[in-house]
Amino acid sequence: MVTPSGVLDHGWITLRGSAIAALGEGSAQREEAVVQLDGAWVLPGFIDLHVHGGGGGDFATGGREGAQAAVAFHRAHGTTRMLASLLSAELVDTTAALRTLAPLVASGELAGVHLEGPFLSPTYCGAHEPRHLRPPDLEQLDALLLAAAGAPAIVTLAPELPGALAAVRRVVESGAVAAIGHSDATYDQAAAAIDAGARLATHLFNAMRPFRHREPGIAGAAMDRHEVVCEVINDGAHVHDAAVRLAFGLGAGRVALVSDAIAAAGAGDGRHRLGDQTVEVRAGVATLEGTAVLAGSTLTMDRAVRRAVLEVGIAPRLVAAAAATTPARVLGLEDLTGALAPGLAADLVVLDPTWHVLRVMVGGEWLEGSPPHQNRRINEPLCDTVAQAAEAADNH
Repeated sequence: MVTPSGVLDHGWITLRGSAIAALGEGSAQREEAVVQLDGAWVLPGFIDLHVHGGGGGDFATGGREGAQAAVAFHRAHGTTRMLASLLSAELVDTTAALRTLAPLVASGELAGVHLEGPFLSPTYCGAHEPRHLRPPDLEQLDALLLAAAGAPAIVTLAPELPGALAAVRRVVESGAVAAIGHSDATYDQAAAAIDAGARLATHLFNAMRPFRHREPGIAGAAMDRHEVVCEVINDGAHVHDAAVRLAFGLGAGRVALVSDAIAAAGAGDGRHRLGDQTVEVRAGVATLEGTAVLAGSTLTMDRAVRRAVLEVGIAPRLVAAAAATTPARVLGLEDLTGALAPGLAADLVVLDPTWHVLRVMVGGEWLEGSPPHQNRRINEPLCDTVAQAAEAADNH
């Protein structure tokens, strides 16, 4: 069991309803209903701050059914809570999507909405269509916040744009998290946004002015300021493994693993849609058709976690924090979920020794069905393999 204080090699968890009642190491008192997870890893359920869709479902254009399909797909991969991220679009289309998603936030199917735009820089627009981008406008921002009916949790904007600092303050006043990204900001411009209340860097290193030793830019400001959490897309395509290690080296609680997944996640290679654009997926990497521009990802959080431990070499405790504990804190949910601790929600991910998902629990209930990689019985003894994997991870 991966807890905030470290890995318990022979752990046990007692549940009471939808919450964790107690946990520990060694022998536990047998309860009436016991589930043996011999040989498995147990982590807190993943929390994805940045996901556009998955399993063929798109949060922006798929309506309620498409949104629920995306939620079901990512839950099967261990993401027990997620935000629905919306690309920049015409205001009327974004407003309609917000009204569709708000009931799913109210029901708990979504943890909120992430407005990734439209107040972004055309210089670093990424997969956002430049025609939809605009400088921050408080009236338009207020209209979006009102349409969301309390659903927005994150708003990303470019801090160098005219009116950006006032927009950051308005986002913070609304109770949402102001994020900086898709930006050509200098270090000083980004630092001013952080001073104004921005607390999240949207997919660090991607779609932003590059870090340079004489002008660290927005990436340098995000890494330099301890109050900022940095999103990282750990799929091996968006960020080099060495850069992922550097991000984790910023210290505990500074990294949030995100998928930035689009509807094509889980749908295989080929041509797919992202908003009103065509995306090509080759070897799992999504780009805008006919270009080398990355268009979100096909990543799932379990793969991001698996890569972090087995390929990048990050200790399991730090990975669990980046996949659950830190995102929960960003959203103000740290007293509800995000860690294996008494009193928190029983949101759990059970992984085999190769860090593939075996089972997922949301609020004390096991999800029905099996994830794509399930290939072992839940009670199959694998203790030796687990010990070897733990030792290898600790050596990093």
